[in-house]
Formats: sequence, C-alpha cells, structure tokens
Amino acid sequence: MEIIYAISGLLGGGVLSYFMWDKALKSKKSKIVNEAIAEGEVIKKDKILQAKEKFLQLKSEHEEYINEKSSKVNNFEAKLKQRETSINQRRDELNREIKDFESSKHEVDVIRENLNNQLELLEKKEHEVESLHRQHLEKLEVLSGLSAEEAKAQLVDSLKNEAKTEAMSYINEIMEEAKLSANKEAKKVVVKTIQRVATETAIENSVTIFHIESDEIKGRIIGREGRNIRALEAATGIEIIVDDTPEAIVLSGFDPVRREIARLALHQLVTDGRIHPARIEEVVEKVRKQVEEEIIETGKRTTIDLGIHGLHPELIRLIGKMKYRSSYGQNLLQHSREVANLCAIMATELGLNAKAAKRAGLLHDIGKVPDDEPELPHAVLGMKLAERFKEKPDICNAIGAHHDEVEMTSLLSPIVQVCDAISGARPGARREVVESYIKRLKTLEELALSYPGVLKTYAIQAGRELRVIVGSDKISDKDSEQLSFDIAKRIQDEMTYPGQIKITVIREMRAISYAK
Repeated sequence: MEIIYAISGLLGGGVLSYFMWDKALKSKKSKIVNEAIAEGEVIKKDKILQAKEKFLQLKSEHEEYINEKSSKVNNFEAKLKQRETSINQRRDELNREIKDFESSKHEVDVIRENLNNQLELLEKKEHEVESLHRQHLEKLEVLSGLSAEEAKAQLVDSLKNEAKTEAMSYINEIMEEAKLSANKEAKKVVVKTIQRVATETAIENSVTIFHIESDEIKGRIIGREGRNIRALEAATGIEIIVDDTPEAIVLSGFDPVRREIARLALHQLVTDGRIHPARIEEVVEKVRKQVEEEIIETGKRTTIDLGIHGLHPELIRLIGKMKYRSSYGQNLLQHSREVANLCAIMATELGLNAKAAKRAGLLHDIGKVPDDEPELPHAVLGMKLAERFKEKPDICNAIGAHHDEVEMTSLLSPIVQVCDAISGARPGARREVVESYIKRLKTLEELALSYPGVLKTYAIQAGRELRVIVGSDKISDKDSEQLSFDIAKRIQDEMTYPGQIKITVIREMRAISYAK
C-alpha cells in the first residue's frame, strides 16, 4: 500500500508539476512574444523615421540638382542671348562695312581712271622729252664734232683725274691731322688710364717688428745659452734681434716669406708657452705649410677679383707668392694688380681685348718669384714659365717684351710695357722716386710763386694740377689768363713730368669792413 501510495503521490506530483510548468512556460512565452512585438514596433518606428529622413535627404538633393541644372540652363540661355546680340551687332557692322566698301570701290575706280589718264599724259610728255633730247644731242654732236659716246668718255676721264687729285689732297690732309693729333690722343689715353687707377705708397719691407706683452718673454725666446733663438734662426733662416727695445723683437731678413713664417711661428710659440728646440722645429714646419696654403688662396682670390679664369694652378701659386715679394720697395702683388687694371683700361680705350691685356698685366712679373733662381732676366723667365703652362703666344710675348729683352710681336706688349712703367713711376710707388717727386712738387709751387702778384700756390691731384691764388688788386682778369699761359709755358720748358699739369689761376675780390 505504501508503494501504491508513493507511486500515486509521485504521479499526482508529476501531473501537478506538469500543469504548473506548462502554465509557467505559457506565461513566459506570452511575455517574450509581447516583448518581441514591442521591440518590433520600436524597430518599425525607427525604420519609418529613417525612411522619412532618407526621403527628405533625397528630396533636398534632388531639389539642389534641379536648381543647379536650372541655373546652368539660365546661364547658357543668357550666354546664347549675349552671343546672339554680339552676332547681330557684328552683322550690322559687316553690313556697314560692305556699304562703305562699295562706296570706296566706286571712289577707287574714279581715282584709277584719273591715274590712267595722267599716265597717258606722262607717257606722251616722256616721248616729247626724248625727242627733244635726241635733237639736242644731234645739235651738240654737229657743233663739237664728237659723238655722244666719245664725249661721255672724255667727261669720265676728266672726272676721274679730278677725283684722284681731290682724294690725294684729302688723304694728305687726314694724314697730317692724324700725325698732329696722334701724340695728343696717346697722352690723353695714358693720363685717363693713370687717373682711373689708385695705388699705394712703398713701405719698408726688410724687417718685421714682433710685439710682445712683456720683456720676460725675451728670456724664454733666447733660452738657456741661446739654444731656442739658435734653433729658431736655423729653422726659419731669419735673424732674430733681441735688444733693449721695450716689448718688441726685430725679425730681419731679405725674404718676406721667411719673415712671415718666423713671425707666425713666434706668435704660436709665445701663445702656447712651450718653447724648446723640438717644439720650435715642429711649429715652424706647421706654419710653413699654412703659409703655402695662404699663398695659393691669395692667388685664387686675386684671379677671382680681377675676373681672370683658366690659369694653371702653378701660375696661381706664383701669383700668391707675389704678396711676399717687393721690387724697389713696391709690393709685387699690388704692382701686378695695378698693372693689370691699367692694361685693361688702356686696352678698352684703344679698342683691344681688355681681358687678354689684364691677364698679361697680372702675369708680367711672375719671373721674379720662381721656386729656383736661374740666371735669366725676370721678363724672359716669366715668358718661359707662361709658355710652359700653356698661355697664349700674345700673352707670353707681352710678358717677355715688357723690358725690351724680346722683340714685340703683339699689340698687348707695348700696353704692358707702358702700364708697368706707369705703375712704377707713379708718385710714391717706389721709395727711390718719392724724394724726387716731393722735390718736383716744391719746384712747381716755387716756380709759380716767383711771378709778381701771386700770393699762394698749391700743387694738388698728385702734381697733376697747380692752383695759383693771386691778389685782385695786383692782377686783372685779363692778366690772370696771361699768367696761366706763362706758367704753363715755363713748366713745359723747364720741368720734366709725366702726363700733363693743369694750371688754375684764382682771382677773387674781397671787401672787408668792421662794425664798431
């Protein structure tokens, strides 16, 4: 019974639980369905809203597209109307032009008819003139007994002889005038060239002064028993003079390159403080390389400044060495640059190649700075160096002939010779002529001051102008002109000078009163 009761209880519980579970599932199912229906409604509403928005967007885009197309159509219609208007205007203009052309055509026909009539009259007159000309010729032939061809031949012969005579006289006049003006024009070219180039005065270049901060450094430079100074002199080849001169050491030697090496080496040794023979030899060797580099750089910079290109590197190095050479106290590089500029200016004045003249002027003294010292004049040696480094024949001849040691075969040669002389003869260019230059200026002023009525005289423009101030109460305006002529004539007769000298006589009237 218990088993039956248990089974019946289980069956009853199972049936009850089935009904309860079924009820729960149905309620849950209805809930899920309701939720799905609600969610579907929400999605439906969202989709409807999105569809409305998309519709509105497409509608606005379509309206914009329609508006754009309508505006383009309107613009096109406006352009068509404008073109139609312009075509109508052009058509009206063409109609007017056609009418004008038809009227002008009628006028042209009238003018052509008039011209034809005039041509016919002209032909008739030409025939009449020809007949009259033949009649005159026949009468002349009868009177002279010569035919027209014979008379023409005699006339041509007489005109030829007359033309030859006049041409010869004209040529002689031109030659005489050229001879008279050639010297004057040449002087003008030289003077203009001199006036357009500046120069520097000569400087002393046999010694170099090395300044030191205190005299204590002198002892360190001399070293124990003079070993430092002996090592420095042996390494540089320069005599180093250490005396009582305060804060200075004198470097003496004829070679400017050696003096520059000694000066730079001393500067480095004094700055570094380590002064002993081994260090001296090291520094001198280093400075020698630096000076060699500076020489090449100076040569390159010089050629660039003068606009000279295509030089051989060895020629550029020789140009740089000119910086440390001098001739009669005149720096050789400065002299060569000045001669180059003078040559270019003079060649331009004479209508020659200015670049070639400048090149020859720069290279004319390279024979003074060779690495070896051959027994040849510097002009000939410079010519051989230029030939070795493939310079043109006219450049080589100008270098070799600037002291008349080689025959001149180029127009550049006399230009280089003259410009070299001008550069060396300019006031103050060389020490040997400074004193004579100053003496000449004093003589010039004293000569003008010796005339009566002259109060003051001033030689200006490097002796190319003399200004003479005279008293207004002693000399009149007319006498001033005569005084200027007399002074110029006397200077020409008594003095020797390059170029020309301008004499300006100044006469002024001064009235002075005092208010008391």
